Amino acid sequence: MMKYHLITLGCQMNLSDSERVSAVLEQMGYERTENEEEATLLGMLACSVRQKPIDKVYNKIAQWNRAKNNRNLITFISGCILPADKEKFLKLFDLIFPMSELSQLPDMIRNYGVVNAASLQVPQPVMPKNEHIVDLWHIKPKYQSTYEAFVPIQNGCDKFCTFCAVPYTRGREVSRSSEDIINEVRHLVTQGYKSITLLGQNVNSYGLDKDGAEINFAGLLRQIGEYGKSSGEEFWVYFTSPHPQDMGRDVIEVIAEYACLAKQIHLPMQSGDEKVLIKMNRRHSMDKYRKIVEDIRELIPQATLFTDIIVGFTAEGETEFQHTVDAMNEFHFNMGYIAMYSPRPGAASYRWEDEISQDVKKDRLHRLSEVMKIHTRNYNDRLVGKTLRLLVNGTDRKTGFSTGLTEGKLNVRLNRNAPELMGQIVDVKITSAADFSLSGELVLQEEKMEL
Repeated sequence: MMKYHLITLGCQMNLSDSERVSAVLEQMGYERTENEEEATLLGMLACSVRQKPIDKVYNKIAQWNRAKNNRNLITFISGCILPADKEKFLKLFDLIFPMSELSQLPDMIRNYGVVNAASLQVPQPVMPKNEHIVDLWHIKPKYQSTYEAFVPIQNGCDKFCTFCAVPYTRGREVSRSSEDIINEVRHLVTQGYKSITLLGQNVNSYGLDKDGAEINFAGLLRQIGEYGKSSGEEFWVYFTSPHPQDMGRDVIEVIAEYACLAKQIHLPMQSGDEKVLIKMNRRHSMDKYRKIVEDIRELIPQATLFTDIIVGFTAEGETEFQHTVDAMNEFHFNMGYIAMYSPRPGAASYRWEDEISQDVKKDRLHRLSEVMKIHTRNYNDRLVGKTLRLLVNGTDRKTGFSTGLTEGKLNVRLNRNAPELMGQIVDVKITSAADFSLSGELVLQEEKMEL
């Protein structure tokens, strides 16, 4: 039996892409293995957006190339790759291809050794072309979970934030057919999936590239909401990531209207300072961001709010950083993914001096995390004694108890191990709170009847 081993780095979009890679390879007759020593085909989906994943690529391919001394191997790489990284990878991997050409991978593998090297060269345009990305979406994925799935609705980004390399790794925005998206969601729900995440680099500009020939993001959510309403099934639909510039009240109104549209919103802020936002080319003001949060609090008061923040961006002084602290205190995020700024080749800010020291960045990350912890703990404390719906999704490594996520994506540890509930949505009474998690006990059916 031919076996393959696949490593996925980076974001959920790469994870979704990897499910289509698996589907193509398994149609060829390959079987997936988590033990790379068993595999004759070794692949990676890389992420050039941050340096750490790229460092992992170099470490792993060095191991794989040494292993070629003892056995026959083919290595390949795809994913989110900057042209500068791609040029280096050409000398290290046997095969390299953009995800838009995934359908050609079987021919590349079968013809390995006589591959036309010219077809694998780095393209001259800085911006990758996206016209064949639709071919990728036509490949039915090999889902890695039986209850949680990721559905791409869009690829690429037109925003050109100065810190971000995504437009140079995935190209300009291309929206997937709404009919295909709805069909995939329907299929997943009929198969019993409970958590579905719509993926895109900028989901709420969905459809804008189609010049009126496609519905917008609010329209897409409404169609999904109508299906959820008619299906009678309980499932939660999330989306990531939106951009504040394109986030309208219409999206929030639709989420408020339909039960299947999860009451959790991830709204990247990146900085709470106006001057830093301008330097980041974020194209939204703090007043615009504040209005979105006000709409969320008004229309979906039960919604949790997550964000992304970068500390130590070029020219961020202590005053500018304090404005981000002020924003954290104002918006009371339930979770913030805080990253220290690191320049990425290809992004505009790479040309600027990275003048903030690592020590200062680490200090700001720590200080902001401590502020966030105050608000997450206060929110979690208010949930003690309440009964919440919970999607059971794993086992706690330390205690052996089951774990899960609320509709608002808050982590909960159950009071017992219940593997039979994996992938099911159950009632849980919250018994205690911590800074970033909750503990609870299952509400049994007979207890619900008494209530």
